[in-house]
Amino acid sequence: MKKILILFAFTLSFLSCKKEEKKPILPPVIIEKIPEIRFGYKIDDYRVIHDTIKNGESFGVILDRHHVLYPKINQIAITVKDTFDVRRVRAGKPYTILASKDSTKKAQVFIYKHDKISATIVDFKDSIITATRYKKPIKIIEKEVEGVILTSLSATMDSLGLNTNLTWTIADMYAWTLDFYKLQKGDSFKFVYEEKFIDDSTFAGYGKVKSAVFKHRGKDLYAFRFLADSILNIHEYYDENAKMLRSQFLKAPIKFQYRISSRYNLKRKIAYYGNRVRPHRGTDFAARINTPIIATANGTVSESERRGGNGNYVKIKHNSTYSTQYLHMKRRKVKRGDFVKQGDVIGWVGMTGNTGGPHVCYRFCKYGKQVDPLKEKLPDAKPMEKHVKPVFFDFIKPLKYQLDYKKIPVKKPEIVTETIAQN
Repeated sequence: MKKILILFAFTLSFLSCKKEEKKPILPPVIIEKIPEIRFGYKIDDYRVIHDTIKNGESFGVILDRHHVLYPKINQIAITVKDTFDVRRVRAGKPYTILASKDSTKKAQVFIYKHDKISATIVDFKDSIITATRYKKPIKIIEKEVEGVILTSLSATMDSLGLNTNLTWTIADMYAWTLDFYKLQKGDSFKFVYEEKFIDDSTFAGYGKVKSAVFKHRGKDLYAFRFLADSILNIHEYYDENAKMLRSQFLKAPIKFQYRISSRYNLKRKIAYYGNRVRPHRGTDFAARINTPIIATANGTVSESERRGGNGNYVKIKHNSTYSTQYLHMKRRKVKRGDFVKQGDVIGWVGMTGNTGGPHVCYRFCKYGKQVDPLKEKLPDAKPMEKHVKPVFFDFIKPLKYQLDYKKIPVKKPEIVTETIAQN
């Protein structure tokens, strides 16, 4: 019993000694606040004002409201005019003001946001005034989409939750090889394209469409984006045989929201005129009022006016052989002497002149004579150079495999055989 008491006392003494041991004093943990940087500025150093340009507001009105005097505003406008024209700020565009934190609350930096990605920064806090373009870092993600046509391409793309911009891009790619008005129920497609994101999660638009295949009437229509001419530095779309999809002329002056209401017909009879022959030397593309009308090829506007039964019309001279006319526009966008590129909007569908409904009458002239564009053998674009084709075929192998088999081919690891030199 005595031994037990001694042992108990010893244990208490040991524990007491353990309690009296001093623990090392650790230095205090200092958590440094990481400064928030936006557009290259420490935001904590300023009063930050986010706003949107209202109707009737100008650059001067905005800066004046933020305590910048008009002599300084004029100096800013003159200094930055080559980079940023302050007269072109538009209502509805967001902007940010970085102002001083002192009692003056004076603006020191004006940030005009062109879109989600790009902005112009006008810095006038010091005696040196600068205007610089800024772009947010963009994350690009490759995506695939496939669908089946039930009614139209636009309806199918909408049902897949895709933006109209991507639909127009696809329409541009296939404008020379596919008549979107003649799509059939059951036609299908697959596209490999890019989506852009800022701040990892904010959608900022579409990037390139890298490859595509459209199955129409049982035939696969491929499209691969490729740079064949490094001098021109223009990417084009080619099929699997290296033939460029783009021709010298588009099939229609409207992208795909149209129907052909009247064809080129030299023997046409009209009941209103007593069934007399009234030749129709154009092709009528019916569409909703305000539908954009586009130039079917590069050229110079030779006429742009309103005249009699033609209504508002535009004539484009493409070269010494071909010219085109576009009649009955609601409004014209181009004037005589303007150079237009294929696909540029030149006006909008209307009902001016002699017409019974909204449409554009498209007239196609060859050597000054009006012909039927739907029956003409139109010239192709410049073909791919022979020496480039092997590079192209190697380039599209994985892209075509991805379209055909819904996955990217995995290369087998190369087996390297070492040769040991014998002495």
